[in-house]
Amino acid sequence: MSHRLAQILVVTRPNDVAATALGAEMAGFLSASGVRAAVCEHRPDTCPALGTGSDRVGFGPGPGDKPDLVVVLGGDGTFIAVARGMLGLGVPFVGVNLGRVGFLAQLARDRWKPWLQAAIGNGVSVSSRLALRYDVVRGGGVVHSGLAVNDIVVGRGVLARLVRLGLAYGGIDVASFRADGLIIATPTGSSAYGASAGGPLVHADLFAYCVTAVCPFLSGFKPMVLPATGECAVRVEDAASGITLTEDGQASFALETGDEVRVGRSPSDLLVVDMGPRAYFEKLKRHGFLTEK
Repeated sequence: MSHRLAQILVVTRPNDVAATALGAEMAGFLSASGVRAAVCEHRPDTCPALGTGSDRVGFGPGPGDKPDLVVVLGGDGTFIAVARGMLGLGVPFVGVNLGRVGFLAQLARDRWKPWLQAAIGNGVSVSSRLALRYDVVRGGGVVHSGLAVNDIVVGRGVLARLVRLGLAYGGIDVASFRADGLIIATPTGSSAYGASAGGPLVHADLFAYCVTAVCPFLSGFKPMVLPATGECAVRVEDAASGITLTEDGQASFALETGDEVRVGRSPSDLLVVDMGPRAYFEKLKRHGFLTEK
């Protein structure tokens, strides 16, 4: 189904001269093409879309003024942060890579103009991807909640020491083991920390949890792929300090013994521009996940 573009929000990596210049150039191109454009840096104080209220998107005061597309100028970190912060808007994202890796960004910096020109004329196809929501339960009450696009990690963080964790799925106890940590990744995030820890590559269009223990000690726990129809729960079973929950590798929360991190499907899916069936595998090849003879 084609998604038409009448107004586009461009979000730039903060304090980046190149991103700011490209954002201004892109806004001029969009305006000349008859598309309403708004540009902001990825900071809550300068980007209305990151403020409170899903209708604060830079075009007007009403919910009908939200953009048809969010273009993110930056690297993977910027793309993840913007997508997580604007997840509830229900609008698709496309990234222009200005970073080093560029695994999540769909466009190279020298390809944005012809792509936008075609997208304005023909519309874009949109794919839905799994995003995660989580609650930290302590003493029977929720003390912290959040969202993640790539992954949620429970572990010791900078301290390379083992922690005992328990894993449950759908209310069923699955395992209790010692490891450096546990990763629950989306298929989108399965090629990040999860893959580095020996986890599976799962196609980004699937809706499943990719569960991987980080360096399990004397344990037969293997990476698991679980349906996103249920809920995962990670229990902190160690009487030790320094255990944290990390959200997309960008924000952390200190956990205590007995805490339970409940992870499920976010009420809002991550919407991204679909670049066609070959794009996913070509990206894996470019980044060395698949080898060609």
